[in-house]
Amino acid sequence: MEPTMPTLWAETRTTLEMIKWEHSIFALPFALTAVLLAANGLPPWRTVALILAAMVAARSSAMAFNRWADADLDAANPRTSSRAIPAGMLSPRFAWCFTVGASLLLFFAAYQLNPLCLRLAPLALAVLFFYSYTKRFTTFSHLVLGLSLGIAPAAAWIAVRGSLDPRILLLTAAVMFWTAGFDVIYSCQDYDFDRQEGLWSVPRVLGIAAALRVAKLLHISMVACLLALVYTLHVGALALAGVGAIVVLLIYEHNLVKPADLSRVNAAFFTMNGYVSVLFFLFWAADIFLLKPGV
Repeated sequence: MEPTMPTLWAETRTTLEMIKWEHSIFALPFALTAVLLAANGLPPWRTVALILAAMVAARSSAMAFNRWADADLDAANPRTSSRAIPAGMLSPRFAWCFTVGASLLLFFAAYQLNPLCLRLAPLALAVLFFYSYTKRFTTFSHLVLGLSLGIAPAAAWIAVRGSLDPRILLLTAAVMFWTAGFDVIYSCQDYDFDRQEGLWSVPRVLGIAAALRVAKLLHISMVACLLALVYTLHVGALALAGVGAIVVLLIYEHNLVKPADLSRVNAAFFTMNGYVSVLFFLFWAADIFLLKPGV
């Protein structure tokens, strides 16, 4: 019996929920900023489309793999037990097939972009997949997650220019520290579960109060990298203003969460970080198109 349209729609919604499609807003604006910087404006639309396809494919593959790898932990954690695989809405086999399909799309997009993209695609996937296991043995799992998102700007630069400029690695580092910081904040709500399972999150190892201080240090490091990027790329006042806007948002984000009150973690994680990435892109895009810095 063929699936009905309502069934297909329900399965599609479940799949999008599994890969947290809406979280693409975190890394995508930084990657698009790198695209504009590398091209000194807009590259051909075909290149933009292929970069978007590669990014969506890479992230979707990583998220499906993560849901498969963490299925047992998700089932045991009351906060995540309703996710698609532990709840029985999608099977582990489906997650594997989805991972393979998304990975093949990434390789196809990389092949269409340039040879260096294709050669680096397996390395990118290795980093993305490796993250899923790191919380089991190292407190650096947050930084590995950050690197997983941070490689997006560097990959976008390579996609446009066919080579890597070391300067864009400052943006990679900024995204890595930013992501690690908000992931430390987010993981505070799993403190008890991580203790029970022996997972190596920063809150479990250092305690929630110290973890929030670590998150602040990581976000200070992000701002330092962005300021270095402004200096290195010789961008204009609008780009610098964008960094200032990010500082204000990060200060507000950290004021939302206290060691004794984690009730607003979701607002800090989802809402504020979405604003951070989008505002960064808008300010830097305006700088590139209006002030025309030479990169």
